Order: sequence, then C-alpha cells, then structure tokens
Amino acid sequence: MKKPGIYLSLAPIILLIVMIILGVKVFGEDLTSGPSQISLIIASAVVIFISILYLKIPWSQIEEGINQQLHNTGGAIYILLMIGALTSTWMLSGIVPSLIYYGLKLIHPSIFLAASFLLSVVVSVLSGSSWTTCGTIGVALISAGTLLGIHPGWLAGAIISGAYFGDKRSPLSDSCNLSASMAGVDLYKHIGYLMYTNMPAFIISLAVFLIAGFVIDINQVDVSTILNNVTGSFNISPWYLLIPCFTIFLIYKKVPAFITLLISALMGAVLAFFAQPHIVSQIYGDVAGGFNQFLYASLKMLSTSVEVDAGNEMMTELACTDGMSGMMNTILLILCVIIFGGSIQASGMIMTITEKMIKFMNSTFSIVASTVGTGIFCNIALSDQYMAIILPSKMFGETYKKQGYAPELLSRSVEDSSTVTSVLVPWNTCAVAQSTVLGVATLTYLPYCIFNIISPIMSIFVAAIGWKIRRIATEETETDNNN
Repeated sequence: MKKPGIYLSLAPIILLIVMIILGVKVFGEDLTSGPSQISLIIASAVVIFISILYLKIPWSQIEEGINQQLHNTGGAIYILLMIGALTSTWMLSGIVPSLIYYGLKLIHPSIFLAASFLLSVVVSVLSGSSWTTCGTIGVALISAGTLLGIHPGWLAGAIISGAYFGDKRSPLSDSCNLSASMAGVDLYKHIGYLMYTNMPAFIISLAVFLIAGFVIDINQVDVSTILNNVTGSFNISPWYLLIPCFTIFLIYKKVPAFITLLISALMGAVLAFFAQPHIVSQIYGDVAGGFNQFLYASLKMLSTSVEVDAGNEMMTELACTDGMSGMMNTILLILCVIIFGGSIQASGMIMTITEKMIKFMNSTFSIVASTVGTGIFCNIALSDQYMAIILPSKMFGETYKKQGYAPELLSRSVEDSSTVTSVLVPWNTCAVAQSTVLGVATLTYLPYCIFNIISPIMSIFVAAIGWKIRRIATEETETDNNN
C-alpha cells in the first residue's frame, strides 16, 4: 500500500466542496433533495478509485472503514425516525399548538429570539442532547416564531446556538463524554474547563439575540389573531405539556434516546385520539370500529404524511405532517455521508492532511489553532462529529503531553471545534438532521448560529492571550503560556 500525498488527499474534498457549491447555485435550498447525495457518492467513488488502483488498498479495508463509520453514526438514523414520528403526533395531538399558545402569551415578540435561545439551553442541559432539543422544543419555537413573522434563519440560529451551548454544559451529553474520555480527562473537570471559552461565547450570543429582537425587521402580526387561530383549530390545555415534561424526565434518567422518543411519540398518538377528535377523524375517515380507528390514525400519524383541514390556512399548513416518511431523504443523505467518510478515512488521506498540520504546532496558539482547524476540517471531510472528535484527540494527544499541556486543554479545543461546527457543514450528519427537523436549510441558518461560530474563535483567542492555560508540569495549576 502507498501513502497518499497531500495534494492527492485534498483532491476528493475539494471536488466535493466544488460540487456542493455548484449544487447550491443551481438547486438552492433543494440541495439535499438529491444533488448532495449524488455529490457525496461521486466524491466517494473518486476516493475508492484512487485507493484501489493507485494506493493498492484492498476493497475489504475500505468496506471495513465504511462499516465502522456506520457503526459510529448509524444510531442517528433511528433517532431521526423517532423524531419524525414524535413531531407528527405532538403536532396533531395539540402538544405543539399548546406550546405555541402559551409561549406567545408569555413571551413578547421582541425578546422571542433571546427566550428561544435560553429555553433551548435549559432543555439541552437537562436532556444532554442538542438533537432532542431541536426535535422537541425547537419545533414548537420555530413554529411559533414563524407565525410571528421572524426570519427562520434567526429562529433556527437561536435554537441551535442554545441547544449546543446546553449540550456543552450537560454531563449527560454524549459528545462531552466522548471528548473527555478520548483525552483522558474527568468529565466534570472537562465541563468546568469549557467555561473559560463557552461562557464568553454564551454572553455574546445572548446579547446578539436580545439586540436582534429589537433591531431586525419583524413582520408585524397581531398575536391575538394567532392565538384565536390556534384555539379555533386545536383544543388547548396546559395538561398536554405533561408529555414534554415526561420526555425530559426520561432523558434525565438516562433512558436511551430512541426509547424515550418512541414512548413520547406513542403518548402523543394516544393523546391525539382523545384530545383532538375533530382532527383525528379526518385521518381515519371511513374506517369503522373504535380500536380500528385508533390503530389506523396512530400508525398513519407515526409513519407517513397526513393532511388535515384545521379550519384556517395558517394552522392547516402547520398541521400537515410527514411522520417517519419525512426523514427518509435525510436518512439517504446520512448513508451517503457514511460512505464518503468511511472511505476517505480508510484511504489514509485524512491522516496525511492532519500530519502536515502537526509540523506547525510549536506554541499554545499554534497547537490550539491546529486542533481547532483539524476538528473543523474533519467535520468537512468526514461529515460526522464523532469522527471529528476521535481523530484529533488520537492525533494530538501525545503532542499535548510532550509539550506539557494538561489533557483538558485538548478536550476543550476538540469540543470548541469538532462538536459545535458540525451543524454548520451542509453535508455533515448533524447539519442534515437539524435542517430537516427545523425545516430550515443549513446555509440559511448558518450566519445566525452565533454560539457555534464564536466558540472556535474564542478557543483560539483564549489560547493566544494565554488565559487559564493548564500545564501538567505545574500540577495542573493554571498558568500563562508565554511560548
């Protein structure tokens, strides 16, 4: 087997980026409806072609790499299916309309963005999952905000920013646990050390969303009209909100996300049958028999598209759901991502690129900047946040140790880059999931994900000024690095 050179290693990635840019130009927001998948497959084919014919890598090794990627990322597919089912039943049962109703009554439109950011933080801290946050409270917030006339990019940006900050503050977060374990750091020490970069990014993000609420042009909508439309279309009750509370409780108790979302989706289906009979009757139609009606309506809500007349145009559009079937295009994209990420890692191209970066690591600034840059690069090249966490941690662990840096500096640098920027890369699994769940294209919400943009910058800035840089040589006391 040959070792790929730097230019050969960069070629498939550059090809993919060029095809994605051209796809955006031609297809716009419809990029993920097929063009992205084809771009990933073509880029994967180029990698496989080079690997087998030039690098002499056997197909079995490439296949093993793809299977490993599937093992690391495959769980996202099951979660997406359940989120699709949950958003459908929660909408048709009146849970999301109730959240919208009480949210609009309690939150003034001018502070809606800041409130969405903070609510997403709370739910994400409690659940430990940015995906679950966006798939539950995020859906309600973006629906309510859209009704208020707020730009969907701002809404999605506030929700995603809050969800990812909360994820970094939660000991239940899988990315936090993975980053800490890969660097060999105690979880709570890792979360504590993240404060030095995360809190400034949090404060800036909150300030931006708060100011934006008063500055940006919001289409003036009569809130009372919206509230009347909601109550005219759905039966509203605070009791319905017990199901979202129970969902958060299950996640807090570390019940697996798949099981939690499945239970919550089924509870939504049961609630819909009793709480919204005028809606459910449109779903089962001429089906006779009480149990048959319940079974038919439940399965349809959970699995496929449902179109109902909610009494007015605004709520009818909101009540049309797709269930699990609405996630199939996203799942196809994730599978294409897995093929590309697995093949390019198996080829050794990623190692070649990252090895080049190690040569520039001779100071605190350069070592942190290289780690952050590698994390972002891995999100672009491998299209998966977990691989973007694992690879830099493995590569730079020994370098950090040799230069006397505490391992939490490595885990923080990885978290500030690999995790938070994954949602900004259109073909990354995280971005694919969030754009699908929230119904906002990645390139539309990207400029408004303030926390996600600032975090890697803040990590590099803190390293540049030498603030709170921990070293092993001083028994993990915090010292300034003057290299």
